[in-house]
Amino acid sequence: MNNGAKAGVGIAVLVLLVVGVYSAMVLTRGSTTTTSTSSTSSTSSTSSTSSTSSTSSTSSTSSTSSTSSNSIGVVNLGYFLNVNHAPAILGVSSGSFQNALGPSTTLKTFLFTSGGPEMVALLAGKLDMAYVGPTPAVNAYVQSSGTGVTIVAGVASGGAVFVVRSDSGITPGNVTELSGKTFAAPGLGNTQDISLRYYLLSQGYSVGPSGNVAIVDTANANIVTLFAEGKIDGAWVPEPYGETLMQQFGGKLFLDERSLFPGGNFSTAELVVRTQFLDQHPDVVTDIVSADVNETIWINSHLSQAETDLNDTMVAQTGQGYSQSILSASFARLNFTFDPLESSVLLQALHAYDLGDLTQYNPESIAGIYDLSILNSVLTAKGLPTVS
Repeated sequence: MNNGAKAGVGIAVLVLLVVGVYSAMVLTRGSTTTTSTSSTSSTSSTSSTSSTSSTSSTSSTSSTSSTSSNSIGVVNLGYFLNVNHAPAILGVSSGSFQNALGPSTTLKTFLFTSGGPEMVALLAGKLDMAYVGPTPAVNAYVQSSGTGVTIVAGVASGGAVFVVRSDSGITPGNVTELSGKTFAAPGLGNTQDISLRYYLLSQGYSVGPSGNVAIVDTANANIVTLFAEGKIDGAWVPEPYGETLMQQFGGKLFLDERSLFPGGNFSTAELVVRTQFLDQHPDVVTDIVSADVNETIWINSHLSQAETDLNDTMVAQTGQGYSQSILSASFARLNFTFDPLESSVLLQALHAYDLGDLTQYNPESIAGIYDLSILNSVLTAKGLPTVS
């Protein structure tokens, strides 16, 4: 994509907000009753309309609702229906996030399909906290001159793959066969989009109208359709979409992104907060971070049940679920962790800078995006090792 096209798309993204529907959840983890309210937000780029509906989880023991009175009446939280956002999906659907906030604060949630529009919403004050990939988070931090976004916890490592069609003429792992092909990623500037474009650049390919490889940036659901119809040769996507392309449409694994990072550890999701909100309401942020840590620990201790609960929630919210084999394979590529994996985030930011998506790169400055003091206080209170 040439610089003019990228600039045009960037402007379009900045003026459009994603379609989302939010709901206030008032239930305990493991309960069977919910009360929800919904409202539709502004429309967005390539994402389709999503609705958020609450579902009760039978996955873990019930928690006791907080009786504390927080410093704000409503918290607006954004996240994706991707497997690497499981702590958010399950924390919302089970009610554990709402329970942590207590009765004086209502949790309202927005669904997104790409990190760029989500960060636009956060910087505009439409969101207070969000689960998002590291690249859009860093980009928002740089765009706001280091004042708009703060990473307060990690969420997930791994769970992104490059899958090619079996009839694409591409041999999995053979980087010499990518010329003349068309690939897809879920949104310009999205974490997987940066990974795909940087990988192609590092292998000597040129992307764009005058290049030898084309990239289509669109929502994950659209990528599945394009792949099934043979309109793209492959895609770099998060789970469960990668495994869906392989199991349902005969795709072949070209590359597991873990192979590109030392030890296979790299961030694919972070928990971020609008910095002004963090300064004004640290008590609320503490409640959500604490609930996120609890959810992460529970998922890692109950993987099979987490897969079932995640699928039930996706069915309730989208009408579409995934087979057990798809979810199990997706979870196997992921590690849920509250460690933000700073070294991998800095490397991903450097890749974005090399591609021209990030206007400046200063590791010391970008490291200022982190404030792990609340996370470490929560971990200490729970008797867990702190992170740095």
